[in-house]
Amino acid sequence: MAKFDVDAMLVRYQERAAAVKERPLPPVAGEERRLFVERAETDYTDYALIGSASWSVDDGELVLRIPLGGSG
Repeated sequence: MAKFDVDAMLVRYQERAAAVKERPLPPVAGEERRLFVERAETDYTDYALIGSASWSVDDGELVLRIPLGGSG
């Protein structure tokens, strides 16, 4: 089995979040535009959350800890 580099995976998610933020708006209008913007916002949130995670291996399982804000 190939070695799995969790840190590299998290960096890829950070890069994806940045790419979504820089993604140009295609020449669409109306409902298609709204859907495109909505999907981009969701993609950014997903990628940014995973990209900000810290990780550990507990009982043989990869555990991602994702900060959700606040002063917990």
